[in-house]
Amino acid sequence: MGRKRYMLIINPISGTGMVSDVERRVRRALEGEEREVTVCRSEGPGDCARLAREAVKEHYYAVIAAGGDGTVNEVAGALRGTPVILGIIPRGSGNGLARHLDLSIDIDNALRIIALDNPQACDYGTANDQPFFCTFGLGFDAAVSQAFASMKHRGLKSYIRAVFGKYIKYEPKEYSITTGGRTIKVKAFLIAVCNASQYGNNAYIAPDASLRDGLLDITIIHAGNPLTRAIVGVDMLTGYIKRNVLVQTMQVEKAVIRHEPGPAHIDGDPIMMPDTIQVKCHPGQLRLFVNPETPEFRPLLTPLKSFHFDFRFRFNSLMTRLFTRKL
Repeated sequence: MGRKRYMLIINPISGTGMVSDVERRVRRALEGEEREVTVCRSEGPGDCARLAREAVKEHYYAVIAAGGDGTVNEVAGALRGTPVILGIIPRGSGNGLARHLDLSIDIDNALRIIALDNPQACDYGTANDQPFFCTFGLGFDAAVSQAFASMKHRGLKSYIRAVFGKYIKYEPKEYSITTGGRTIKVKAFLIAVCNASQYGNNAYIAPDASLRDGLLDITIIHAGNPLTRAIVGVDMLTGYIKRNVLVQTMQVEKAVIRHEPGPAHIDGDPIMMPDTIQVKCHPGQLRLFVNPETPEFRPLLTPLKSFHFDFRFRFNSLMTRLFTRKL
């Protein structure tokens, strides 16, 4: 049996850090007698998907997507339903799917998990046949995604600015959700259809979501008022969102959502949706490198651990850059 071939697809405009450094670290972690790495850089929208389709056609063992949620969505969309495995190196603003997989934001940790070579058959969702792998959303988070996409600079600070810029003025909307022969009508601040547990940046919108249960988790945040909705935001960061009285959750194989036509988002990227949206789970159709040692989610403790790791990682990275400049 020959060496396993990996295609590394780098989105050069995602995140921070040198593209050459990502390539060097991937080669150091993976190349050897049993593996070889081909490096490709995307040149624009749709290019990541094109490269991933080439990898499928040429029978690569795996494709590693180095970028944000948009990059991962493009690559995963091309790999679904094929035997080619997806690995993720998080370099975006939110990194929702990567964080769900316990990859955090540390490239070396992500590469360690890829090197463990533990692929699993995972689910993905569709909204009117458009695939999503982390979350599909309507309402407030869709408005935030639109605002964030229009900003010149990406990153956590810009995302927070987009959130606060939309928060006070946003008016809840009317929705109906039909599933299993039952229809509920709600006035909601947002509706999130989740394949994974979080938006990114440790904001747990569906803490119990699993990539391997054949179900989508729908989280409804009811209208409330600015104060009660702010408490939901805190509960999202601590993992206690399901205990909040404004929050309603359900697990579905498929559902039909009706709303006023307008903005939505797929894995954080804004789109426009018609008045009727069919969401559906596609079980086991995407092979992903998964951490075999991922601990069970525990409210408060898991988010605190993630925040502590993020702070330590960012601090060490900053100190390293400062020290390097002085030299």
